[in-house]
Amino acid sequence: MRTILISGANRGIGLNIAHRELMEGNRISIGIRDLESVKGSVIDPKNWPKEKILINKYDALNKFSAKEWVENTFNKFGGFDTLINCSGILSKIPFLYKEGDDEEILNTLNINFLAVWYLCKLSWEHLCQSNNGRIIVLVSMSGKRSKGDLAAYSSSKFALMGLCQTMKNKGWEENIRVTAICPSWVNTKMAENISSLEKSKMTQPEDISEICSTILKLPMQSVPFEIALNCNYET
Repeated sequence: MRTILISGANRGIGLNIAHRELMEGNRISIGIRDLESVKGSVIDPKNWPKEKILINKYDALNKFSAKEWVENTFNKFGGFDTLINCSGILSKIPFLYKEGDDEEILNTLNINFLAVWYLCKLSWEHLCQSNNGRIIVLVSMSGKRSKGDLAAYSSSKFALMGLCQTMKNKGWEENIRVTAICPSWVNTKMAENISSLEKSKMTQPEDISEICSTILKLPMQSVPFEIALNCNYET
């Protein structure tokens, strides 16, 4: 049984991962901005044993909420061995950005990169103590290549991929394994306005939860670092 922190588990990919891991008997600590958003969902705490699930207030832009979440998880479960980062935002700010776009650029970097860094840093000691720690980060194919002119978004994801590579190096001798999952379009709210690809031909959230489930079952010597998911042809 694993004890898993999941950020952004009130929607899309994170929601599916959390539900899958609960179904498999793991303990879940969820960090979300809107605590009411899980009511009536598949991870509504009233439908699960109290010893299996913890819902926490977590705002990626609020360091105090991250610290409190980690502390609450330790107090309830006595520790944890897995962190799955699903939080993130899409920005369409281009390279030649307009005056006044600076705030969105910084917000994108803060949420998609710096908040993940801080949460991983806060969790590091607990993951080390487990002696079988796992970090899974939902990066993006935009962290491997840049298509079009989404400069702010791509920059934040390239930075996140660099962080994942560094954490892999840092965690190797401490028995922490890191996996960066890099999908293209996923059938979530973020992709609802995409007309160039049918929703049925996108990667589905359930596909990613299946991948995460498999990763968490693998022995340390077989954990992949990077998984690129192609729903369309990439060159």
